[in-house]
Amino acid sequence: MNQNIVGTYLLMVRTAWEYIGSGALFGLMKLRIGPVLAALYPVAMLLLQLFVALLLGLSSFYLAKIYIHWAVGFAGSVAVFYIILWWFKRKDAQLFAYYLMHDYGFSAKYKGQNPPELEERMAIFNDRIADALQSDVDEVLIVGHSSGAHLAVSILADLIRQGRVRENGPRLSLLTLGHVIPMVSFLRKADRLRADLNFLCQQDGLAWVDVSAPGDGATFALCDPAAVTGVAPENGHKHPLILSAAFSQTLSQAKLKELGRRFFRLHFQYLCAFDRPGDYDYFKVTAGPLLLADRFSHRNHSPSRITRAVNPNTSMLL
Repeated sequence: MNQNIVGTYLLMVRTAWEYIGSGALFGLMKLRIGPVLAALYPVAMLLLQLFVALLLGLSSFYLAKIYIHWAVGFAGSVAVFYIILWWFKRKDAQLFAYYLMHDYGFSAKYKGQNPPELEERMAIFNDRIADALQSDVDEVLIVGHSSGAHLAVSILADLIRQGRVRENGPRLSLLTLGHVIPMVSFLRKADRLRADLNFLCQQDGLAWVDVSAPGDGATFALCDPAAVTGVAPENGHKHPLILSAAFSQTLSQAKLKELGRRFFRLHFQYLCAFDRPGDYDYFKVTAGPLLLADRFSHRNHSPSRITRAVNPNTSMLL
């Protein structure tokens, strides 16, 4: 996240090249247009900022050339160009262009692989979860929101493969919220994540519920992550249970109108209170008396679940 202006624009070019060149972008467009537009937003916003900076810079050059001197105009135009871009970067807490570009660019930079620093962080989480599974509790619930969903998938896959989940120990459960897993799993070298999805979706000793909402334009709503990635087994898979948070039903019209003006705020609604909660309520799920599997034992997949495999890159780490 700590890249300068030039570095961010270079990252933008590399990221666009990776998603287009690998075919990932075209696969993603066959799922949900909302998250694709959300992914294109920082590109469009950065290009708009560049255009505004160029326009004002050239205007200052033209005026200075007429009324002062071309050399003064040139120096002034360069200063204006930089100041405008710097001002936009300072305002990114409201615009999210740099923030989102760095987020998408991180995965694209490594073509879907995890760099060593990320694997080290994931191993720490693995150890923390393993310690919790040795304690005297009923359930260890892992929650992964947005980009955290694909990290949770890989961490739990490692945990189970390593034999760190006791048969007679606490129940291991996974709740993924507003996932953007295809943004990574569709990249050409995301072999590890694809293998983890294939492995985790078949595990008996796991409860996995995935919650998303079509009203959230920043998530691949109701997309079964293993199935759309093209790595679900042909004879069927057990996980995850795909549920809709149904914002149009669980949020009042007044709340929806308020949040409608804040596009990215809706992406965090899964972690917030609903004024008309249905089956899904973050606080009941995470702090209530029922295990994740028991709470949703009466539910089937939401009828709008998407399972069609559209990923052009399906290789897996053996």
